[in-house]
Amino acid sequence: MTETQTTEEAVDTARGTLLEARDLHVEFSARGRRARAVDGVNLAIGEGEIVALVGESGCGKTTLARTLLGLEKPTSGEVRYGGRALDYRSRALKAYRRQVQLVLQDPTGSLNPRHTVYEAVAEGPRIHGLADEEELVASALSRAGLRPPERFFQRYPHELSGGQRQRVVIAGALALNPKVMIADEPVASLDASVRGEILALMLKLRDELGLAALVVTHDLGLAWNIADRVAVMYLGRIVESGPVEQVLTAPRHPYTQALMSVLPESPERVVLTGEPPDPTRIPGGCRFHARCQVLASGRAAEAGVDGRCRSELLQVLPATADAQTACHYAATLTGQDG
Repeated sequence: MTETQTTEEAVDTARGTLLEARDLHVEFSARGRRARAVDGVNLAIGEGEIVALVGESGCGKTTLARTLLGLEKPTSGEVRYGGRALDYRSRALKAYRRQVQLVLQDPTGSLNPRHTVYEAVAEGPRIHGLADEEELVASALSRAGLRPPERFFQRYPHELSGGQRQRVVIAGALALNPKVMIADEPVASLDASVRGEILALMLKLRDELGLAALVVTHDLGLAWNIADRVAVMYLGRIVESGPVEQVLTAPRHPYTQALMSVLPESPERVVLTGEPPDPTRIPGGCRFHARCQVLASGRAAEAGVDGRCRSELLQVLPATADAQTACHYAATLTGQDG
């Protein structure tokens, strides 16, 4: 191990970072063009911390989550866990996935209808050859709020409610005692009455087990209710991040302001014009400028940054807990260099 690696690991340990993306890029070939799905992302998730990754469909959230899980290999940059770069050899990835588990959006689609609840939750321990399978399954179901667990062992997914099915999916992740959970739209398919229960469960798991989580969502209301920090993603890059209260009560990036405006308590609705995100056609300058309400309204011109918005690239935001924004106009309001 080099001296540089030792220093980096010491920094990671000191700040309690578990999972980190460093200058991450993921590219695909799409319709004969290059799609920059993740285009320079720095993101860190600390021990016992819940981070919400927010943005529209097509902004790169799911690709980033899959890359953090080791399901996609980055074009450049790296994923780090526990201070070490992710090893993509099969045995190393298998060990890594015991520590970082995925919870999918649709519990009905992610559960095999022919498998009982016991078989669904036992799948992970069996793959990893863990002893005391029945005890692990019972403990996981109990921690996921399905009690007494034995009552659910022989049930099938169609015999459960939507909320119970999502709890089974979460129990399947918990059976491996992970340190990090990546939840992709974990309550999107659930009734409003059940959403709160699942969010409360995730907070309880954080408090009781020290479980960290990345929650991928388009819903800023969900982020407000569950997250410690929020990262707002647009067209492959994080454009604003910071403590959830700071970002969501006083959003600085026009894109975050537009996302916030759809919430019922918002005093003004911002309707975005232009084309939705297309990772094969990332514009020059600020990648949001073609849809930016601040630029369209003339406020950017009044601040003297309209030309920069259209032509000058913004720096990639670092992985930090402090509030930060990649926006030329927002920089004029704080006196910072955009």
